[in-house]
Amino acid sequence: MIEPLHFSTERLLIEPLSIADSNFIFELVNSEGWLKFIGDRHIKSTADALPYIERILANKDIFYWIVKLKSNNDSIGIITFIKRGYLEHHDIGFAFLPTFFKTGYAFEATNKVLEYVIPKYKLSEVLATTVPENVSSIKLLNKLGLSFQKQIEIENVSLHVYGASTDKLKL
Repeated sequence: MIEPLHFSTERLLIEPLSIADSNFIFELVNSEGWLKFIGDRHIKSTADALPYIERILANKDIFYWIVKLKSNNDSIGIITFIKRGYLEHHDIGFAFLPTFFKTGYAFEATNKVLEYVIPKYKLSEVLATTVPENVSSIKLLNKLGLSFQKQIEIENVSLHVYGASTDKLKL
């Protein structure tokens, strides 16, 4: 659906995931926040990150961008846009290294991706999922204009689904 695109904002570069991102992915998926709120992906080395990235790149329903600082090209987070089988609409997602929490980077990057995908693909609604304990993500989802819709259980994990019609998003 979405061709891998490069975006930029005042402070950020947003680039498609590639095999070259294996060191960063290894670091991110083993960060405290990822393990607590997203789950252990059992990636215990940079080498383990390679097949993980290859699976993402091979899945036409997953679009995955690396967020980098413009100032030094350091990778700091990800933005994902995924059509999940258990959701009616696409799911926007984000994860950042702890050092970059509460900097506005997640909002800036997520906003930029949504500004592109919504009109390009004529999306009527966008969803997001998170565990109920992830207060920081919930605040960001609310800031974007998404609101709580329902609770679902996927693989014995309780998830909250947030959503908004695209005309209600705060982009």
